[in-house]
Amino acid sequence: MQARKAIKELLERMNAKIIGQEHIVRRFVMGLLADGHILVEGLPGLAKTRTVRAMAEIIDSQFSRIQFTPDLLPSDVLGQERHYEEDGKEFYRFHKGPIFGNIILADEINRAQAKVQSAMLEAMEEKQVTIAGKTFKLPELFIVLATQNPIEQEGTYPLPEAQKDRFLMHVKIDYVTMDSELKMIRMVQEEKHHVEDTQVKISQEMIFAARDEISKIILSDEVGRYIVDLVYATRYPLRYSKQLDVMIDVGVSPRGSLALTQCAQVHAWMKGNNEVTVQDVQSVIHDVFRHRIIKSEHTRFSGIENDEIIDIIVKTVTLPASTK
Repeated sequence: MQARKAIKELLERMNAKIIGQEHIVRRFVMGLLADGHILVEGLPGLAKTRTVRAMAEIIDSQFSRIQFTPDLLPSDVLGQERHYEEDGKEFYRFHKGPIFGNIILADEINRAQAKVQSAMLEAMEEKQVTIAGKTFKLPELFIVLATQNPIEQEGTYPLPEAQKDRFLMHVKIDYVTMDSELKMIRMVQEEKHHVEDTQVKISQEMIFAARDEISKIILSDEVGRYIVDLVYATRYPLRYSKQLDVMIDVGVSPRGSLALTQCAQVHAWMKGNNEVTVQDVQSVIHDVFRHRIIKSEHTRFSGIENDEIIDIIVKTVTLPASTK
């Protein structure tokens, strides 16, 4: 099976299981192809968990679910060394935690305290964990799909800025349309008489093959400069407009520049193109920048959302000459 055909099948099979959430399905697959983690925000019951499970069921992979709670400990996530005694000899053996999987559902990640959230940093950035001075590698296919409830809800803790920056994209999920909700009700009814899915799972090799093809997608100097220009509009907003200057305290990190490039390449590849366009960049910029821009105090009090700031950035930054 060719990589492009395999990814198309993955999208189709996930959309068959998740009615009316094509955007979130597409973003999850983009994260998989870009080898990046996804933070999903939405009210309970909007199929966040179901979407992650659907992906894990279709791909030949090891799935782990971590339910984040206020009393969760770092060792509950990473694992721990346990003491043993055998034939009069004492020794320690490391027992891997649920982080040692391929597709990790970090459910309600903002319900855990900072020490647990911080324990995820090394795993998400370097695909390894260090316990008692020993380093343990994570699988080559490793993606964290984290869900969080709106911060206004009781019993939640804001994610540290350093951890948010580790996420490739921050995707928001909303209610589906009335027609989609009706289809969802019918689908759930049919699942009561569900016959086990016997379709062949998509191999990890197909994911790696797709990533290899994506790495060869052309990024012209012109589009590359446009990406940097968008990033700089968040770091040095006064150079671009006084309006942006009063809105932004901290701009997008270099990690954000790379994320925008990777996502634009994936977007181009999924459309069947071999070169990144301005439209590819603009199609993913909100999900890439949303969690990386820190608003000024004035902007927070005025109720302006990050998406509105990103809209202004896109309108303000000059387009490449070839697209005018």
